[in-house]
Amino acid sequence: MKKNSFLFSAKGILIAGFLSLNTVMYAQKTADLSTISEKTLSSILEKNRNYYTQGKVADYIPELGKMDAKAIAFSVVDKNGKVFSTGDIQKKFTMQSISKIIALMVAVNERGEANVFDKMGYFGSDKPFNHFSNLETMGKPLNPMMNAGAILTTSLISGEGEKPFLKVLDMVRYITKNPSIDYSKSVYESEKSTGHRNRGMFYIMKNSGLISGNEDQLDNYFKQCSIELTAEDLAKIGYFFANQCVRFDGDSQYKNADVAKLVESQMLTAGMYEFSGEYSRTVGLPSKSGVGGGITVSVPGKMGIGVFSPALDQHGNSLAGYHIILDLAKQYNLSIF
Repeated sequence: MKKNSFLFSAKGILIAGFLSLNTVMYAQKTADLSTISEKTLSSILEKNRNYYTQGKVADYIPELGKMDAKAIAFSVVDKNGKVFSTGDIQKKFTMQSISKIIALMVAVNERGEANVFDKMGYFGSDKPFNHFSNLETMGKPLNPMMNAGAILTTSLISGEGEKPFLKVLDMVRYITKNPSIDYSKSVYESEKSTGHRNRGMFYIMKNSGLISGNEDQLDNYFKQCSIELTAEDLAKIGYFFANQCVRFDGDSQYKNADVAKLVESQMLTAGMYEFSGEYSRTVGLPSKSGVGGGITVSVPGKMGIGVFSPALDQHGNSLAGYHIILDLAKQYNLSIF
């Protein structure tokens, strides 16, 4: 018995020592975040600025093609809600697919996760964001991050006319604490007049009974994609989901750890489209991109990141934005893995 007691005691000391060492190492790892400054961000931005030359501004929506390919901005909101920004921080751009995570939150808050995901999947995809995927075979969108799933998500938000869109807009204004945020009428009209592929998805889902309304619901989707904001606004959105739906100033009106986990899991699984798997390996953070050139990033429990550079890679993700995020993640060991 004495021998066993000694072994158990020694084992306990070893485990305690191991846990203590891990705690110290983790503390050292997270303590590095206090060194983040605008100078740090500026250095990372300048290192990656010229990646725009290897990308292409989206022009399948004509109005988006007018964006300045050289524009670039980088913002971080740290654990304490302090904002650090550099680059073209006043430059506005449209959310595009980043709006999908806000619409998902609004729909789930209203209907519950089970009701929303009864109509679509949690799957990732190896296809582009505007692919029809399995709509014609299985009838349901793969996930709420691809266009088909996002169109369906917005249609599930209650209200007549543009009320569902206004709920998404109001949520964006709340999260960013920026009541001046609005949508671009010119981008909306451009998307509406050229969005025939999205219109096709809408009618396939209407044909299968997933959508019962009219094209007002599709217009709401076009409008939410046309919401204009800045890189700093995106960093605040990233912070919101990284901190259980608590706003950067501590406002906890919508605090919900479960909804935050749902949104972040979708960002990690499908937020960067068919590049999501490789992005999870290299960056390892829940992120959502938009063809307007923005990417919002959630570092769970730590910070929000927002980047903007409209020149895109072949997947529809900001090329310079990706490299900025990658460098920050490596420098501060931010990956969740």
